Amino acid sequence: MSNLQPLAEPRFGALAAKSGHYESYYLKAGDPDGRRAVWIRYTVHKRPGHEVEGSIWLTLFERDGGRPRAVKQTAAAGALTTGPDLYVGIDDLGSFSPKIASGRISGEGREASWELTITGAESPLLHLPERLYGGPLPRTKLLTLAPAASFSGWVDFGGERLELSAWPGMVGHNWGAQHAEQWVWLHGATFEGHGADTWVDLAMGRVKLGPWTTPWVANGAVSVDGVRHRLGGLGAVRATKVDARAGRCQFSIPGEQMTALGTIASEPRATVAWIYSDPDGSNHHTLNCSVSTLEITLDHHDGASAPTILTTTGGAVYEFGSRDTGHGIAVEPFGDG
Repeated sequence: MSNLQPLAEPRFGALAAKSGHYESYYLKAGDPDGRRAVWIRYTVHKRPGHEVEGSIWLTLFERDGGRPRAVKQTAAAGALTTGPDLYVGIDDLGSFSPKIASGRISGEGREASWELTITGAESPLLHLPERLYGGPLPRTKLLTLAPAASFSGWVDFGGERLELSAWPGMVGHNWGAQHAEQWVWLHGATFEGHGADTWVDLAMGRVKLGPWTTPWVANGAVSVDGVRHRLGGLGAVRATKVDARAGRCQFSIPGEQMTALGTIASEPRATVAWIYSDPDGSNHHTLNCSVSTLEITLDHHDGASAPTILTTTGGAVYEFGSRDTGHGIAVEPFGDG
C-alpha cells in the first residue's frame, strides 16, 4: 500500500496501451538572496501505442551570471519504478520521493549530479476542485505537493559543486493527455519583510477546444504570513486579466477576499528554453526563469484594509508555454517524446 497522499500518486502505472500521457514531478529551490536557483524535473512521456519513457531535466540559473546551464537525459522505454514512499524512479538516472531527490544525468557533452533533502514542506495546494482530478477534463492537471519547502544538499554541474543549505522552494506534480494551448506558471518566495510562510503559486492557462481557444483561466493561492487565500477559479474567468509573453506577465486575478494584481519579469539571458511535446507529437516551447522578479499588490475586498504589497527580486519562477517559436531564446538541444 502506498504511503503517498492519493493525489501525489503517479498515474503512469495504469495506462492502457492506446493512451497518451505525460506526467512530471518537479522542484525548484533558490538561494535566499535570489541570485541562484535550481530546477529539476522528472518526467514520464507516452505516445499512444508506445511504452512509457522517463527523462530527467536539470537547469541551474544565475540572475547576474551567464546563460542557464541545462542538461537532460532520457532512459530506455519501460525503465520506470514507483513505490510506497517514491514518486518516481527513472532507471539508474535518479529518483524523487517526498524526502529526497537524487540523480546523475548526462547529454550533449554535459553532466550533472545531485542529492537534495526536503524538509519543512507545507501541506499541498490543489489548484483545481478535488472532484476534477479523477475525471477526463481538464486534460492537464496540476497539484503543488509542497508550495513551501526547504532544500539542503548539493548539485554538481560539470565538476562545479553548489552547496544548498535550507534553500526555500517548492515541489509540484502535473499530468494529463495534452498541455494547455498557452500557460503561465509562477511561484514566488523570499518576499521582502516576510518569512517562509509567505508565498504565491499560480497557474494560468488557455485551452484549445476544437477551433476555439478559451480565455485565460487562473487557479492558485497566495499565503501571507501563513494564511492562505484562494485566487481564481472558473467563477472568476470574466474578471481575470492576463497579458503574458516571453520575459514578462502582468495579471489581475480575483479571489474571494482579495484581488491580486502583479507583474513578473525575467531577463532573456537568465531564461532557459525547452521543447515540451504532447503525446500526439505536437510541440510547445517552454521558457523558464527561476530567478525572476515578482511584485504583487493584494487589494483586499473588505474596503478597510490597506493593500498588501509583496516583492521578491530573483525569488520567483516564471514559466511561459506556447506554440510561439519567435521568442529569441536559444532552445536547448534535447527533444521530448
